[in-house]
Amino acid sequence: MKLKTVTLGCKVNQYETEFLREGLLGIGYQDATLEDPADLCVVNTCTVTSEGDSKSRQIIRRLARENPASKIVVMGCYATRAPEEVAKLPNVTEVLTDKRELGDLLGRFGVTDVPTGISGFGRRHRAYVKVQDGCLLRCSFCIIPMVRPELASRPTLHILDEVRRLVDNGYREVVLTGIHLGHYGVDWNRYQPKEKWTRLSHLVRAIAELPGDFRVRLSSIEATEVTRELIEVMAENPDKICPHLHISMQSGSDSVLRRMRRRWGSRRFIDRCQLLKERLDQPAITTDIIVGFPGETDQEFAETCETARQVGFSKIHIFPFSARRGTPAADMPEQLPKSTKQERLQELARVEDELRDRYYSMLQGKQLRVLVESPLDDRLGFSVGTSCRYAPVVVSNDLASCGEFADVNAGTHIDGRIESA
Repeated sequence: MKLKTVTLGCKVNQYETEFLREGLLGIGYQDATLEDPADLCVVNTCTVTSEGDSKSRQIIRRLARENPASKIVVMGCYATRAPEEVAKLPNVTEVLTDKRELGDLLGRFGVTDVPTGISGFGRRHRAYVKVQDGCLLRCSFCIIPMVRPELASRPTLHILDEVRRLVDNGYREVVLTGIHLGHYGVDWNRYQPKEKWTRLSHLVRAIAELPGDFRVRLSSIEATEVTRELIEVMAENPDKICPHLHISMQSGSDSVLRRMRRRWGSRRFIDRCQLLKERLDQPAITTDIIVGFPGETDQEFAETCETARQVGFSKIHIFPFSARRGTPAADMPEQLPKSTKQERLQELARVEDELRDRYYSMLQGKQLRVLVESPLDDRLGFSVGTSCRYAPVVVSNDLASCGEFADVNAGTHIDGRIESA
């Protein structure tokens, strides 16, 4: 039996696809090559933007054309939001609307011993580890709390066992991810006295204490959850925990943040990032920013650019606002034209270039631990990898092979990549 999987969207989706794939391979399924027709196709969809919905439909239709005898199972946030719409697409035999039922789905395919986690991550050298699901927030632009509403933290022992397996199988970096990573343990804490609460910092410390030559990186987190306890754990384990946090800002304008229903103002965000910089050695801070939110004025956009400069991000994921039906922001007045969003995207991208160059210049001469990931097609004898501070670094193949660490001194940077000195 041949299997094809396609994943759209976030790191959590990628983890869940791998979990399902590993379970199916365990009962005899084999990955189909590009030329092989598949007996089963699994599509893990995304609905963060309308483009995600459209891409999901296109992929399902393409798989049905290329694999006419296949059964197609569709899961993910688009499947949860519009299951009847998805079920009408060609060859779709099952729509999974609740990711908590992944084990049940495997059982229906004949998996009798459902795993508690994964042991590999395909051909990647960095493995994602899902530690929780669900989001309690109600940001006015986001559809995700409506399709992943229930908080559910994975047992710490399951996570630690999974990390051990991944490290034993050669993975040198694990990336902790979740729909709302900073809420790890919150669902348990409701029923516990405060002195017994479980927090993300406890999990990160436990992982850092595991033996082995590996490192852990945190994916997206909210500014209010960058606690002193978490920063202290990072500071105490510099060789195991990457000095990098992706802190989602969305806007640097207080008035826009209020319309977004975010939980803090720009000053608090800046102060939390400053606290991180004071305790860690030149940490990388990356973020997400939405441009063209309803009613965003030129002044509000300028405030976002200024806040970004004050923080000193090393990378900014920039998104033009996309209205999602069913969210408050979709019905707000003063929806901005596409041309304005595009202009602001380009301007903020120039700010990002400026800030990245400034940060990379600060790293020059500094030792970086790089996970070598892929050979460079245009430079024989060299590969590129991801440094502890999330900067891409060019490394000589004489220093390490793909999947291994290389300790190098940072040199100059060209085209968004640091050369090893």
